[in-house]
Amino acid sequence: MISYTINEINDILKGELIGHTNQQIDGPEQLQNAKINHITFIGSHKYVKYWGDSKACAAIVNDNLNVEAGENRALIKVKNADLAMAKILELFNPPPPEFEADIHPTAVIHETATIGAGCKIGANCYIGKNVILGNGVILYPNVCVFDETTIGDNTVAWSGTVIRERCIIGSHCIFHTNVSIGADGFGYRPSDDGRGLVKIPQIGNVIIGHYVEIGANSCVDRAKFSATIVGDGCKIDNLVQIAHNSVMGRFCIMAGHSGLAGSVTLGDGVIIGGSASIKDHTTIESGATVGAGSGVMNNVKAGQTVLGYPAQEARDMLKQWVAMRRLAKK
Repeated sequence: MISYTINEINDILKGELIGHTNQQIDGPEQLQNAKINHITFIGSHKYVKYWGDSKACAAIVNDNLNVEAGENRALIKVKNADLAMAKILELFNPPPPEFEADIHPTAVIHETATIGAGCKIGANCYIGKNVILGNGVILYPNVCVFDETTIGDNTVAWSGTVIRERCIIGSHCIFHTNVSIGADGFGYRPSDDGRGLVKIPQIGNVIIGHYVEIGANSCVDRAKFSATIVGDGCKIDNLVQIAHNSVMGRFCIMAGHSGLAGSVTLGDGVIIGGSASIKDHTTIESGATVGAGSGVMNNVKAGQTVLGYPAQEARDMLKQWVAMRRLAKK
């Protein structure tokens, strides 16, 4: 088992060490669940009260909080406890599942596919015609990559992920279980006789930048024409829908159950809260935030925060909610 002394951990965090513990630290844990061999973290005032009863031998603490170390206990004060804890989690992160062979004998790889150095391809994977995998790509069992798709270096696709034909994937991406990239966009029109629906062919593709992470069971649909684009550094939660011809800028965040309808445009650094819905052909400019559960029907300006359904500027919506509560009490 991996363990560290408090001094070794502080050498990594480069914080202010207060107090001391001679206990070897075997891992991080929540304040209330921690044992004597654990390090915990305190990121806000509301958690300080739990430190006295916690069994943890050490804590990472925001430097603006007033916390006493105690006997045989230590504190490491840092500017941001959450970011410091991320480094600790990395220290104790167990290794990923091992491959007994770099390319499993049950994998089906088309003879025209190009496989980069150091790639690992798990059992029952399918690699189609003219696919290009960069160096160090990892495909866990039961991943499908269809014809003429390109995947950049060190990208990881977990089991069940399907990447359809002609998609372009950047480097250092992570696709969690059952991600769908490049399925047909949702395009239908009423037939001339009014008795059915006509499927509109979706002949575009999906382009995903570098360092993108997409959570389990999320979908990025191919474009009707041109491309659906997810910019560099975007982070997408589980169960998220990104519809055809949407364009996301760099470093956007989409929380679980949120969705973009067709041809939505996001600037850089946009944050979409959980279960928020964005109407088709809407533009949300850089740095804007959409609150959880909101329904965006109109364009959102840069840096603006919107809430509600239909979404409005956050302060205006909060005033409306207060007014409605007052009316309900009359």
